[in-house]
Amino acid sequence: MSTIKELYEYRQMIFSLVKKDLRGRYKGSVLGFLWTFINPLFQLIVYTIVFSKILHNDIPKFYLYLFVALIPWIFFSSSITVGAASIVAQKDLVKKIYFPRMVIPISYVTSCFVNMLLCFIVIFAVIIVTGAGINFLAVLTLPVIMIVEYIFALGMAMIASAITVYFRDLEHILGIVSMAWMYLTPIVYDKSIVPPKYLPLYNLNPMTPIIDCYRTVLYEKQVPDLSTLLWAAGLGVFFLLFGAVVFNKLQKHFAEEL
Repeated sequence: MSTIKELYEYRQMIFSLVKKDLRGRYKGSVLGFLWTFINPLFQLIVYTIVFSKILHNDIPKFYLYLFVALIPWIFFSSSITVGAASIVAQKDLVKKIYFPRMVIPISYVTSCFVNMLLCFIVIFAVIIVTGAGINFLAVLTLPVIMIVEYIFALGMAMIASAITVYFRDLEHILGIVSMAWMYLTPIVYDKSIVPPKYLPLYNLNPMTPIIDCYRTVLYEKQVPDLSTLLWAAGLGVFFLLFGAVVFNKLQKHFAEEL
């Protein structure tokens, strides 16, 4: 409770760091903030060409099927891979002044989350332009899905950012893990192709129900069964609490290690 109270007192610092990250992300580039939308769009084009034209599949409107899963995945992947180096990246700040160090991974994950929300503007634009249709009742469940993903991503980022201060190779290891994790999650393919005997193990992946729920809402236009998120939500809360404990224990010697 004392940690939560202290973080609340430093909420303005979190907001400032989020704004700074969003503004500085593409600072100096010609297109600037437009890269927020261009990057996922180019990834969408590449994946669509590869998995619908070269590696054929029978999924209708594959571009939309992929897009509604790709944007949430980019948020999650960025949170744990680049977020792992967030403390190291702010080493000058950590050494100079006192503030709850947990502010740094929280602000970074929140920045990635805001970036995802902005990309959802593009998703809804694509849905409207292509005439795919929207179920407004189903859309009302999106905040629940997003909060579950945010909690899970934040827990992972806190653990990764704290350990990376002592073990710098973790940042690179997580890049490999993230790539493998993506293909173990139904983003570029349908879950129906997974052999039934592997499904129980496959469904242990907490990102599977999260991505499924995004698809149910935005692609299938149906209200998702939110009970499927219980495993992901429970695991997210566990990692958040465990991450807070690990972070608080390791942050004592951040300044010396940096």
